[in-house]
Order: sequence, then C-alpha cells, then structure tokens
Amino acid sequence: MTVQESADLGQLGREWRVILRDRAGDYARIAAGNIQREFPAHVSHLMTGPGDFPSRPADRTPVFFGSLDWHSCVEMHWLLVRLLRTAPDDLPAAEIRDLLHAQFTAGKLLAEAEFVAGRSGRGERPYGWAWALALIHELAELGDADATGWLAAMAPLETALTTGFLAWLPKATYPVRYGMHANSAFAFTTLLPYAERRSGELADAVTATALRWFRHDADWPARFEPSGHDFLSPALTEAELMARLLPAAQFAGWLSEFLPGLADREPATLFTPAVVSDASEGQIAHLHGLNASRAWCWRRLAESLPPGDARIGPAVRAASTHLTAALPHVTGSDYMVEHWLAAYAVLAISS
Repeated sequence: MTVQESADLGQLGREWRVILRDRAGDYARIAAGNIQREFPAHVSHLMTGPGDFPSRPADRTPVFFGSLDWHSCVEMHWLLVRLLRTAPDDLPAAEIRDLLHAQFTAGKLLAEAEFVAGRSGRGERPYGWAWALALIHELAELGDADATGWLAAMAPLETALTTGFLAWLPKATYPVRYGMHANSAFAFTTLLPYAERRSGELADAVTATALRWFRHDADWPARFEPSGHDFLSPALTEAELMARLLPAAQFAGWLSEFLPGLADREPATLFTPAVVSDASEGQIAHLHGLNASRAWCWRRLAESLPPGDARIGPAVRAASTHLTAALPHVTGSDYMVEHWLAAYAVLAISS
C-alpha cells in the first residue's frame, strides 16, 4: 500500500472511531429500547392447524421477540455486545449488562434453540441464523466473566444453529444473489468469524461452498444495482466475502474479473448512495441500510487490496460517501429504519 493509500485508510479509520465513540451511547439506547419493544411485530410462522399461532411474540421466542422481527432483535443484541467490546467507556455499560443478564438465561435460550430447530425457525435461515452466530462470536470475543456465563447459556442455541447450517449447506445447490435477507454471500461472511473460531467443520463447509459458487464469477452487472428494496449490494457483499477467502494477490485478480471498472469508478451506480424516498415504508427504508452496508464493504475492499492497487483510493472515498449518507438516519428516524439500521452503522464503523 502506498504512503497516500495508507494515510487515506488511516484517516478513515480514525474518523470512524471518533464517530463510534460519539454515538455509541445513543446506539446502545436504541438497541436496548428495541429489544424490549414487543409491538409492532412481524411474525413469520408456519401454521400446522387451526389456532396454531403464538398469542404474542414473547411466548414463542422469549429472548428475540422485540425490534419488529426475530433477526432484527438478534442484530440489536449483537450491537450491544459489540459496543461493550469496542466502546465500553462510552456506554451505560452496567445497564446493558443488567439487560443482557435478564435476556440470556438458560431457559429463555433453550426456547430460542427449539425455535431455530423447528420449521418456523428455518425461515430465519441463512440471515437470522448467521447474525445469531455473529452474536455468539462477539460474546466469545468479549471474553469476560459475564460473557463466559452467557456463552454457556447459549450452548443449545449454538448447537441448533451449527447443526442446522451443516445439514442445509449440502442441499444448497445455488447461491441467492439479490440484496435482501436471503443473500448467500452476506450470510457466509457474517458467520465466518464465528466458524473460524469455534467450528472448523462449519468454516470448511462454508468456504468450500462459497468457492464453488463464486470463485469463477466474472463481469457482474452492477450497473443494475440497486434494486428498490436492497439493503445489501449483491456485488459488494460477494466481493467482500471473496476478500476473506482468497489471498490478497488472488483476490485482486478475481476482483478485476468480477468488477472490471472499479479503478475508473464504474459502474457509477455502485459509487452513488441510494436515495430513500419514504423511510416509513419498510421496503423502501431498506435503502438506508444499503448505504451503510456498502460503506462497510468498500472499507473492507480497500483494506484487502494489495499495495499500489488503483482501486484503493476510489474504495476509500466510496466508503466515506456512503457512510455520510447513512448516518443521519440511524437515530430519530421512522421505526421502520430505527429498529435495525444501527447494527449496520456499527458494523461499518467498528470493523
């Protein structure tokens, strides 16, 4: 990496660390409020007969019942643990720990494991499952006495998730490439840190599947992004995943084939933040998340390219531009945004 590239990346990192410290308390308060807010709720449930429906979300999933839906609630718990690890002095840490103690009890987490293992829980695969493994990874990274106890209580859920993924991956003939929850690349990159630390079998299975799916991709039509409901970029999430899996020199060549115009900031649509016309409309509101997740991806790509690569500068500038577009909407926005967007902001600025 050239001196200027290193300076640009270093400056970006310093700026984003300041943002993290400045906003950590606000983001933690949003997350704490979200995970305790049971309604409104979006519940996906496979009914097997008359009356087979939970009377309220907390009856079915007593930990992850808030924040509108199961996966968003998992994300908010992940956010609290990530902030405890990365910005502990800028939080109401004692309050957060008290809340997590109340949430992460053995009985409640056993019910969550039973949900994941059941037919309705499969509706959270792969996205919600991957975030749940990311939460477990954050607890392992936190590594203090509280986290050790919480991890022990998580054991049935951890087993249900890893067993579920290992049973499903051999059946997943094709990847899902669009920019919403089912996106395969984002799920893989989200769970890989967990797998590499705690489940070599899962890490090997995910790596083999990802390389089978994506290793030979070329000329991705990113000029058609975004779609109207995207909160992930199909192009950038796949590229970010491959940056994890390939050595830097190989990744640089793969990226040249996959997105050949990046050094010239092409396609322009990939470098231009999405416009959100109505934050109260849940699907359109996803586009705020697209800006935040793109910021994270662009930063990761800049960090992963070899020294002197002409794409580093454009990637750094795109990361900054997209984060600037996303951050004003993390707090004080409509609940359709506020119940989840902070997780993507923290993913970007704390990486």
